[in-house]
Amino acid sequence: MSAAPRSPRERFREQTRNEAKRVAMEQLAVSGPSGISVNAIAKEMGVTGPALYRYFANRDALLTELVADGYRDLAETLERIAHEHRRRSPENRFREVAAGFRAWALAGPQCFLLLFGTPVPGYAAPEETFELADRAFRPILDALAELAPEGAPSGALDRQLVSWRERRGGPRPPVAALRKAVRAWSRLHGVISLEVIGQFAGMGVGPEPLFRAEVESVLAEPWV
Repeated sequence: MSAAPRSPRERFREQTRNEAKRVAMEQLAVSGPSGISVNAIAKEMGVTGPALYRYFANRDALLTELVADGYRDLAETLERIAHEHRRRSPENRFREVAAGFRAWALAGPQCFLLLFGTPVPGYAAPEETFELADRAFRPILDALAELAPEGAPSGALDRQLVSWRERRGGPRPPVAALRKAVRAWSRLHGVISLEVIGQFAGMGVGPEPLFRAEVESVLAEPWV
C-alpha cells in the first residue's frame, strides 16, 4: 500500500529543514561544530530566528539531526559495500569496507569531523544516535567475526566488550572479533583523521599506502 501524498505544508516543512541543514553544514566547514548558530542559519536563509525555531527546538536539536544524518549515511555506505562484496572472502570484504570508510571521509570531511572530531562543548549526543553509530561499525565487525576463533572473555576489556554487545542486542560475535574490530576501528579512524586534517601534507608520506598497510596489519595481527 503506497503512502498518502504529503500536503504542501509537509513538503514546505521538509524543504525548510533540509535547507537549514545544508546551511549548517556550510557553517561547519567554516567554523567547526561549535560555530553552528540557528540564528545565523536563519539569517542566511532570509527568515527570522524564531521562525526557524519552529523546525529545530535549539542548536543541540539541529546538531543531533546532523549527527544522525551523518551516521546514517556512513552506515548505509558501508552496508552497501559489504553487500556488494558479500560473496568475497571476509578478508577482502574487510579491505573493501575499510577503503569505503576512508573514501566516505575524504568525500565529506566536514561530516567526518562532526562525527569523529573534537566534541562540541556542552553537547551530548542522545541515545538515538548510538544505534546509527553502531550500524556503521557492524560491517567491520561482521567481516572479522567470520575469521575469529571462539573463546571465552579474558580480562576487563573483553568483559566490557561483551557487555557492550549485549546492550546493543542481536547475535554475539566471538570476543576475539570484538577485540580486533574495536582495535581496527580505532586505528583506521586515527589514520583517516590525520589525513582529513592534513597532517601528512608536509611529510612526503602518501596517506593511501599508509592506510592500506594499516588495514593489512589489522588482518595479520594475532587474535589475542
